[in-house]
Amino acid sequence: MQPTIGVLGGTGSEGKGLAVRWAHAGYPVIVGSREAERARAAAAEIAARLPKASIAGMDNRAAAERADIAVLTVPYAAHQPTLTGVKEALRGKILVDVTVPLVPPRVTRVQLPPEDSAAVAAQALLGPEVRVVSAFQNVSAHLLEALDGSVDCDVLICGDDKEAREQVAALARAAGMRGIHGGVLANSVAAEALTSVLIFINGRYKIKTSGIRFTGIPDEPASA
Repeated sequence: MQPTIGVLGGTGSEGKGLAVRWAHAGYPVIVGSREAERARAAAAEIAARLPKASIAGMDNRAAAERADIAVLTVPYAAHQPTLTGVKEALRGKILVDVTVPLVPPRVTRVQLPPEDSAAVAAQALLGPEVRVVSAFQNVSAHLLEALDGSVDCDVLICGDDKEAREQVAALARAAGMRGIHGGVLANSVAAEALTSVLIFINGRYKIKTSGIRFTGIPDEPASA
C-alpha cells in the first residue's frame, strides 16, 4: 500500500506540481495550506484534472497528522513558523524539505542561513523523532505540472537516514525523475545554493526549466 503524502504549502506552484505528479502516480495526496479553504480549492483543481486521484485539502497541521510522509514546500520566510506549527504531528515520520533559503529581492544570489542549510535547520528544530530528507529543490514547477512532458532533471537527495533517503528516491521515480543519493543532510547545502544559480540561468537564457543532471551513473530501475 502506498504511503499518504502530505504536501505542506501545497497551494504554491512547486507544491502543487509535486502533488499533481504523485496523485497521477496513484499516491493518496493531501494538499496542506495555512488556510484550509485554499487547500481544498487546490485539491479540487487537481481532482478535476485527475478524476481518479485520491486527493484532499486541509490546513497544514491536519495534513501533517494524516500523512505518512510530509513534504514541505513553503517559502523560506514561512519555514520556521510552519515547522513549529506541525512539529508534534511529524513525530515518527519522514519530512522531505524542499525549502530553499531565498531572500527576495536578490534571489539570484546565494544567501545561506546560519545553520548552513534550511534542511539542517529543520532537523535541529524538529529533533531526532523526525527523519528530515532534503530533495526536489532544483526541479522546475513548470515541468512538474506538465504531465504530458518528461522531467529532464535529476533530484539530489540528502539525509542522515539511508532508509528515509530510499523512500524519497522512490517518490522521485514515481514523479518521473531520477533520485541521486547525495549523502548526509549537511550536504543539502549544495542543492539549496544551486537553486539561486538556476534562477539566474533561467533569466539569462530566457527559459523556465533549467535543472541538473549527474553523469556517469547508471539509470536506476523504474520502480524500487
